[in-house]
Amino acid sequence: VQQASSEVEECLQDQKSPSVQQVSLALDNMVEKLCFLKRKAEESINEELEAAKVLKRRVEHLKEAECLQPHTRPLWQKKRLDRMLVDYFLRSGYYDTALKLAQHSDIQDLTNIDLFLTSREVEESLLRRETAPCLAWCYDNKSKLRKNKSSLEFKLRQQEFIELVRQDKRLEAVRHARRYFVNLVDDQLYEVQRVMGLLAYSANTTLPPYKELYNDSRWHELVEQFRQENFKLHQLNHSSVFTITLQAGLSALKTPHCYREEGNKNADCPVCTSNLNKLGQRLPYAHCANSKLICSISGLPLNENNPPMALPNGQVYGYNSLSDIARLNDGRVVCPRTKEIFHLDDAEKVFVM
Repeated sequence: VQQASSEVEECLQDQKSPSVQQVSLALDNMVEKLCFLKRKAEESINEELEAAKVLKRRVEHLKEAECLQPHTRPLWQKKRLDRMLVDYFLRSGYYDTALKLAQHSDIQDLTNIDLFLTSREVEESLLRRETAPCLAWCYDNKSKLRKNKSSLEFKLRQQEFIELVRQDKRLEAVRHARRYFVNLVDDQLYEVQRVMGLLAYSANTTLPPYKELYNDSRWHELVEQFRQENFKLHQLNHSSVFTITLQAGLSALKTPHCYREEGNKNADCPVCTSNLNKLGQRLPYAHCANSKLICSISGLPLNENNPPMALPNGQVYGYNSLSDIARLNDGRVVCPRTKEIFHLDDAEKVFVM
């Protein structure tokens, strides 16, 4: 608009008596710019209003947790879990599964489905080796991507160059490089120097620097980079809420006991299960200022009302559990781990210092 306004002023100042046609063209150009600005402003306002409505609905959903009745709390918690799962499925690329779960639980307004469906189209186009949709997305968000110092558009142009060379269109590839590989930073200049070397090698080369550039896995890398740039653009965490919640829960329950030999693991402990045990390997242990002893038979705590008792084989269980077993076996106790048989009187009380 400022540029169009300046053109009108120049038209009136540079010439003492500008023609009607010149003034008309300058004014038409300014009107066109103003109409474009008005349309963009309306789009921005509508987007902000829609975002405010979505935010209001989500805040209302969270406020429901403050006044839940005991019989309605499980339903709200189930909806919260479904919301986390939908977000996880969307981030992992399971769009159809996420849509079905969101529709089944009626939580479309509580998730970012529209955002991810837009990114789905771009991701699928990249997997089809089409760069136009992703470049259009880059153009629509050019100012924000520049602020984030994104290299996605450069990577796309780089991949277009590689595909032209792969198709033996070397002259066209050189024109492409002259057009798009300009005003580069140091890291990008090094990347351009590498890909320019492809002009001397065919797609079936075995030389390591160029074999990797021809590798189809680069398209999957572009998909992942687009995904991360999209998250950053919309201020979304790189990890899903479900993943963060799961890790926090595992860390709160994780103890060194969970990673001992199989026979000593607690069947009721989530971290001791095979799948979650692997997920929790790199997580910190739970902070426990005071140890809690639990009977592996009953799962009840060992205390003054249920003192720990050691069998002759060294295995320790709660007195109440051993008494229940002995009552059913004429005073004899069968060790659940070793299957050895002892008399209850042979068990000795354990004192923890």
